[in-house]
Amino acid sequence: MALNKNILLKGPTGSGKTKLAETLSETVDIPMHQVNCSVDLDAESLLGFKTIQTNDKGEQEIVFIDGPVIQAMRQGHILYIDEINMAKPETLPILNGVLDYRRKLTNPFTGEVIHAAPGFNVIAAINEGYIGTLPMNEALKNRFVVIQVDYIDGSILSDVIRQQSRLDDMALIKQIVQFNSDLRTMTKQGQISEDAASIRALIDLSDLATVMPVRRAIQRTIIDKLEDEREQQAIENAVELNF
Repeated sequence: MALNKNILLKGPTGSGKTKLAETLSETVDIPMHQVNCSVDLDAESLLGFKTIQTNDKGEQEIVFIDGPVIQAMRQGHILYIDEINMAKPETLPILNGVLDYRRKLTNPFTGEVIHAAPGFNVIAAINEGYIGTLPMNEALKNRFVVIQVDYIDGSILSDVIRQQSRLDDMALIKQIVQFNSDLRTMTKQGQISEDAASIRALIDLSDLATVMPVRRAIQRTIIDKLEDEREQQAIENAVELNF
């Protein structure tokens, strides 16, 4: 980021890419504006839209409401584009000038030329091979430097839980880390989905474990989010083994 390079976080779902982006934002003390990509993403979702407002004189006028891309550019903030390969390929070329050395955008809705303020950076995340994703355009990918984000475990995961949650019971943190290891094994074996064992879920679980029994915390943060009864049962079995 200090070199003003666009960063592409690449890794499996639940590996903590969004959490990493949030942590970077907090570390450098620069606010982050987020875009959540999907096949429905369009230029208005990225840049903003026109609407009618009443001015101080009581007259109606057409104004443009900035979207996350333009907000981040004007204010010199971080733009985070989540699951960028979920967007339709024809939607993203509008960002080409934003992502290269120009750091410039011509707003197609107003004709305004916007130059990014100092501090502006772009972080994107990609889940390769995930259902609903599309191959990322090479011209777009070439505008990023890629950082592989793999699942964390062991002492690193223990440190993350201790630093980013309210839980300070090291014995319980050790149990949660082992529980997570079992979930990862079940994920690799196809017993549960990757969504069931995300870093965010573990942090939520650790927070709730400070105010309720850990088994109930797991029920609230992981098991109750699943629709498949077989996945629920597999996780309940892991709970029995670890707690």
